[in-house]
Amino acid sequence: MIVMLLFASEVSAKTLTTWHINQIYKKVYKHSNINKKALKRAFAYYKKNYRTKRLSQKYLAIADYTKTARKKRLYIINLQKGSIYRYKVAHGKYSGAIGGRVKKSSNRRNSKMTPYGFFKVGSFIGKTKKKHYRYLTVKGLQWSNRKVGLPARKGGRDVIIHPAKYVNRGGRSHGCFSICPRDKWNVFAKLKKALFYSYTGRG
Repeated sequence: MIVMLLFASEVSAKTLTTWHINQIYKKVYKHSNINKKALKRAFAYYKKNYRTKRLSQKYLAIADYTKTARKKRLYIINLQKGSIYRYKVAHGKYSGAIGGRVKKSSNRRNSKMTPYGFFKVGSFIGKTKKKHYRYLTVKGLQWSNRKVGLPARKGGRDVIIHPAKYVNRGGRSHGCFSICPRDKWNVFAKLKKALFYSYTGRG
């Protein structure tokens, strides 16, 4: 599903400005059902850090876990045009019921809960060794989630973005940001180097 938000002029990624980001924010705020607190925090963080963190100037993603797993609660916002793309995304096994909302979240290793906070998505599409599915890495950008996305051998929590069939029926992951297999390439193409905000109602 694509919600089109009209914007007067298109700009290239190289000319993205704070003024333009503010205009996109206003459009999305007015025309989408994204949690308003999540939206405000995501755009505020993006404006402050997109240059220093070298974040994508094309897309910004918000996983709005205040909504149920039956709904398309992963919002990918086109920062150039103001379009919004929506997809399903799973939550962790111990974060909430199948098909439900996130009740608890954690960045702790082995918690099997949904991680929270701001992440930067990687730019390389890998393939897992055991199940051979494609994935994108994530890297925690805050003190609270700094170990999320790091390999276990470095004391981290091995969370990635990957496709899984259980997402279609509202199933749960062990903490990864799992998406529907049919959405894999569309999501991957947009999320490379993007800011990804996992909003669970906390930091």
